[in-house]
Amino acid sequence: MPWQQIIEFQRDIYLSFAEHIKSFAAGGGWFAFLTFLPMGVAFGAAHALTPGHSKSVLATYLTGSSMKAHKALLVSIALSFTHVSMAVLIALLALPLVSHSLVDAGSAPVLQAVSRGLLGLIGLWMVSSALFRHAHTHSSGEGVAVGFMAGLIPCPLTLFVMTFAMIHQVVITGLLFALSMMLGVCVTLSAVAILAVMFREQLARLLSTRPRLLAVVSKSIEAAAGAILVAVALHEIVFV
Repeated sequence: MPWQQIIEFQRDIYLSFAEHIKSFAAGGGWFAFLTFLPMGVAFGAAHALTPGHSKSVLATYLTGSSMKAHKALLVSIALSFTHVSMAVLIALLALPLVSHSLVDAGSAPVLQAVSRGLLGLIGLWMVSSALFRHAHTHSSGEGVAVGFMAGLIPCPLTLFVMTFAMIHQVVITGLLFALSMMLGVCVTLSAVAILAVMFREQLARLLSTRPRLLAVVSKSIEAAAGAILVAVALHEIVFV
């Protein structure tokens, strides 16, 4: 689906959401809103296809790790949950009070810097692990931590959705729609996670008859993935 179609699709759902919120706030009842709620899943999935959402970070980390598919899914779930939840928390607890240094035009520069700084540390650890340690298995706990760090950057559309619901004093509708959006984001990011694991495992199968070469390639991929994370962190902290 071309980018313009994705953008138009998101716009149509958002405008429809706005109409449902206005109707609900005017006493329209739950039925119409609840029947519309599944569109939030499609909204989140389409939105996660657009640039951002740490898809490259997720794919890079999983390609350089040794995680199986089920553990990779935990990473994508953690990323999706944190990405949407941070926006909800900012809207509920901080949006009326914070300065533009924290939240500015739907973004969060401070949280973005923290997120990328932590991921840069993970990248350095991956590089040192590849260069100086024996074969290392990445635990699911480590992966969840990476997902949390990558997801610290709040979802701007969730911020807009929550703000709109709060303006019309129907916060529960914003929370429900944010939850459905999170499921959609998780669908897209889980697909990215599975593809990254499939790529790594296919490469491993191709080199399975040459274990020494496989070990070298695996460590090289881990080191390269770590270096990319460090480079992304430095670029976004220093130049953005």
